[in-house]
Amino acid sequence: MTTHEQPALVLLVGVAGSGKSTVGRLLAERLGWAYRDADEFHSEADRAKMAAGHPLTDSDREPWLEAIGQWMDRAIAAGRRAVVTCSALKRAYRDTLLTGRPGVLLVYLRGSRELLESRLAGRDGHFFPADLLDSQLAVLQEPEPDERALVVEIDRSPEEIVAAVLAQMPGAPAGAPTVGDDSSASPGPTGDTWRLVRGDQSAVVVQLGGALREYAVSGRPLLDAFSAESAITGGRGQVLVPWPNRVGDGRYLFEGRSLQLPLTEVEKRNAIHGLLRWSLWQPLSRTDDSVLLGTRLCPQPGYPFLLDVRVEYRLDADGLRTAVRATNLGAEPAPYGVGQHPYLTVGTDFVDGAVLTVPARYRLLTDDRGLPVGREDVDGTPYDFRVARPIGDLRLDTAFTGLDRHPDGRAVVRLAHPSGPHGVDLWLGEGTRYVQVYTGDTLTESRRRRGVAVEPMSCPPDAFRSGTDLTVLRPGATHVLRWGLSPWGYS
Repeated sequence: MTTHEQPALVLLVGVAGSGKSTVGRLLAERLGWAYRDADEFHSEADRAKMAAGHPLTDSDREPWLEAIGQWMDRAIAAGRRAVVTCSALKRAYRDTLLTGRPGVLLVYLRGSRELLESRLAGRDGHFFPADLLDSQLAVLQEPEPDERALVVEIDRSPEEIVAAVLAQMPGAPAGAPTVGDDSSASPGPTGDTWRLVRGDQSAVVVQLGGALREYAVSGRPLLDAFSAESAITGGRGQVLVPWPNRVGDGRYLFEGRSLQLPLTEVEKRNAIHGLLRWSLWQPLSRTDDSVLLGTRLCPQPGYPFLLDVRVEYRLDADGLRTAVRATNLGAEPAPYGVGQHPYLTVGTDFVDGAVLTVPARYRLLTDDRGLPVGREDVDGTPYDFRVARPIGDLRLDTAFTGLDRHPDGRAVVRLAHPSGPHGVDLWLGEGTRYVQVYTGDTLTESRRRRGVAVEPMSCPPDAFRSGTDLTVLRPGATHVLRWGLSPWGYS
């Protein structure tokens, strides 16, 4: 199956509770295809064994997988497109179903243990008891890059999951849903816009660079944003791919090749903030409170690699969630880093009075070009914000690392109003190892120190040259960066 060819079959896999059956039926309905559930191929003996609380062995599964594969072969031979769901927890099981069937697309539904447990607890009348979840997770082998699976998170409604699958599916049929913009007039300087609303929260996303323009709660802005009539300045809200921050002289070595990027911070002889800031991203799926945008980073001078890049913004009960995914579509490894550039505000005229918390043990030392020359422990320095304190007149354009994380894996940067009743947390999740904090001292006077840029980053500045925490995306591999905003004190 080529990159743009529609699959003959979709094999939808995941552990019990991931919603395979519900999502599979909806997906088949949207595509107008047949649907089969792998549970239909279990023998009565297998069903009884699982209902009694005993997991199946590999020998139990062999005839089951063989029966599924035979049905798939008959469907392909007859030209009958279908969605097939199956747990297929181990790589060997998936290989049995996929080997010799190149027209089958693998889709993996991924979710946390807590979410899976809650779903199984609420499911009645199914032969698979909830207490077998541990046995499934113990043997689960998530798809590897060479399996070229579409990976879709399940922490959303079935309709949203189906929309995400369709958005990523090669050769989407003409009847698949299209997504329009929310603009009632001709687009402004940042292209089309999408307004997200959930309860008292609202956000605006723009087409240029897939940037986040606004986020507000009860009408109170939590981003130092830009207007619909304005160009983007200072990197506000932009997605930074395939590197955040700077590459000194724009020149780097990768796997024996010397590569030269365009110098976009000319006065300091740096390449800054990646290659997609000024590209128009396309909408892939849309709900009232979410939008998924995508673009393709094609091979070019200085970066001869092919990436598919997507950013999803979603409002939930706790705030705004953002996920940036990049998949290497090329035939060779690609160097990769990612970040994003929101400016936070809590309603103060200047950032000086705002109270900042940064749970980081180290800061990077930089030269006059903003390139790292070392790092220091923040203990006893003006840069120690592990305990909340006002920013004052301190000038920050500083990368922090050594992040202290909560049990859920998140590190939280907090900006609070000096009177204390309200503020916003920016949490750093999967894929974040660094955070840049910038008080905007080099911006134009009208924007200077009006907001605090808190930038989630997967790697430090100049990672293309140093190799420090640089991601090497193998062909077919995907990197995910997650971050979000959680307001407090606004109810």
